[in-house]
Amino acid sequence: MKRLVNFSLSALLVMLIVSGCNTKSGEESIFTYKDSYVGDASAVGNSASQLRGAEHYKGFELKTTEEPYGIILNYDWSDSELNYKKTAIYNATFLFALIKNADWITFNFTNQEYKITRENLQDWYGENLSDLENENETEKIAQKYLEDESKINQLFN
Repeated sequence: MKRLVNFSLSALLVMLIVSGCNTKSGEESIFTYKDSYVGDASAVGNSASQLRGAEHYKGFELKTTEEPYGIILNYDWSDSELNYKKTAIYNATFLFALIKNADWITFNFTNQEYKITRENLQDWYGENLSDLENENETEKIAQKYLEDESKINQLFN
């Protein structure tokens, strides 16, 4: 009996240690959707719902009938103080890193609309966004550029 109790306690301890090592328990990485396509509504919707302003995200449209392919993201931000331009750049950075064939993304906020193309954003960064491989790397590049207001305005002019 003592052996059974020791074995059970040892097994329980091992399970606790293993489950404690999983730092994202229950959370799905946005990079699960790496290399998806505009036509994959599930990947686009799940990706968009994990980005900045997700609490204001109201849905999306996919433009896949002819190239260039695009995504329209709709937000209800009538009372939000979040910066629309910064949010559009940040979210576009992630979506272009994840979705292979997205050529443009339009962000429809309640009072403002911004359209960002892959080509313009990559030129702005000086990097191919498809080469980004994880959340930390993508976050790092986005944050670096989002600190400079004149750089932000340069993208939209």
